[in-house]
Amino acid sequence: MDENNTAVAEPKSKSEPERRPAQQPSQDADASYRRRVAVLRSPRAKWALIFVLLILIVGGFFLWRYFSSYESTDDAQIDGHINSVSARVSGHVVKLNVEDNQYVEKGTPLVEIDPVDYEVAVERARADYADAQAQAIAAGINVPVTDVSTSNQVSSAQANVSNTKSGIAAARQNLDAAKAQVAQAEANNAKAQSDLVRYKQLVDKQEISLQQYDQVVAAAKAGAANVAAARAAADAAAAQIEQAQSKTAQAEADLRTAQTAPQTMRATRARAASAQATADRKRAELRQAELNLEYAKIVAPVTGIVTNRTVEVGQNVQVGAEMMKIIPLEDLWVTANFKETQLKEMKPGQSATISVDANGKKYKGHVDSIAGASGARFSLLPPENATGNYVKVVQRIPVKIVFEPGETKAHDLRPGMSVTPKVWIR
Repeated sequence: MDENNTAVAEPKSKSEPERRPAQQPSQDADASYRRRVAVLRSPRAKWALIFVLLILIVGGFFLWRYFSSYESTDDAQIDGHINSVSARVSGHVVKLNVEDNQYVEKGTPLVEIDPVDYEVAVERARADYADAQAQAIAAGINVPVTDVSTSNQVSSAQANVSNTKSGIAAARQNLDAAKAQVAQAEANNAKAQSDLVRYKQLVDKQEISLQQYDQVVAAAKAGAANVAAARAAADAAAAQIEQAQSKTAQAEADLRTAQTAPQTMRATRARAASAQATADRKRAELRQAELNLEYAKIVAPVTGIVTNRTVEVGQNVQVGAEMMKIIPLEDLWVTANFKETQLKEMKPGQSATISVDANGKKYKGHVDSIAGASGARFSLLPPENATGNYVKVVQRIPVKIVFEPGETKAHDLRPGMSVTPKVWIR
């Protein structure tokens, strides 16, 4: 060892005060300081310190990255549809098939109302419909029959008009012939009367025989008779003309009546249409009666849990009276009220993790939509910020988060349960 370091300290006198205890803490501190300085000056210590710093920096970065990758809130709960079951017809409840909190499938009979009155209504409506349908069929058959009948009437009336006009022409010809016969008979009568006058003078002078005179007298009487007959025939021909003219007027009147066939057909078709409309109305009434009979048996509109049942056997229910509610457990979602400052990067489609307080489980979901207004706008008394002492308050916006398919098949979730959703925005 070095000689300088091996020098032995001189013994101290007993009278000299002891200083070692007073100097010991300072020496320990100096030794500790020298050790730290030695460690810090050591290359290995420097690298270790750098490594630790790097780990802290990387860890802090990943922690920051993790906590900034999602937005979360504890102001959230499970929501779902609440389907109200009410009566569509009034009546007396005769059977109740479910109890509170019972799981039912869609279409399961829930309540039965006494169907007797509605069965009677169906029978009456069915009979009315059969009667109306028969009347409609009869009215429909009358349409083609009336069509043929009116067509024949028009043709017959037109033929009658033509025939009567022809009769008038024939009667006029007969009148002309009768007038000619009258003229001929008058000419013959005039000759016979002249002969009678001449033969009268001759018989008075006894220049002719009495027999010849008698023949002339007979011829004169025959001529007068022929004139009377011809005039009677002429009068008859004139009467035939008048009769033919009256028949023509009647035929023309019948033709005008027959020409109203289109109006008659329209009236017949209208009666047939009215009968068919009545039949259709009776059919609709029958269908309504059948529906009322079906409504007497109330079935579950959806699959879910029966709750809030208020109906009992023996109760008289009215139309629209609520009897129970059904909560469908397959269609649930989360309504999360995020602060408006948390929505900067949130958008529909982002995945979410939902922690349920009731069972401690986590479920997968995604953001479906963001509400169109804050929850405060839908409150009973929306806040008005027009006063002078306005204080800015961070608003909350409802966000709808839906579960991924199959997440709620266990039926262990209920509307109103508190949840904590995390929406992964990165």
